[in-house]
Amino acid sequence: LQLNHSGRYHCAGWVSNLWSQPWQTSPEVTVRVRRVPISGVSLWAQPPGGQVALGDRLVLSCAVAVGTGPLSFSWHRRGLVTPLGTGPHLDLHVGNKDNGHYQCR
Repeated sequence: LQLNHSGRYHCAGWVSNLWSQPWQTSPEVTVRVRRVPISGVSLWAQPPGGQVALGDRLVLSCAVAVGTGPLSFSWHRRGLVTPLGTGPHLDLHVGNKDNGHYQCR
């Protein structure tokens, strides 16, 4: 379902061998499609624990357990305002300045 599917619905029909009977219509039902708040955000690292040597590859991944989209992701390291990347994954080849705490928003 999408948000634009909200509205009033009914069905109608007739018995095909009884042409003298008019259409029969069901009562209407109101459908409201709502956004589901995002929850269950998780972050994990590969290799596990995020322990890597200088020059190694570190992949951070972010996932949302529940919530309606569209979803967007931004990656931040504590102390920096500018996002390091967007999308559910951040791929780093670890350098001298990559130590720190990372966060997915």
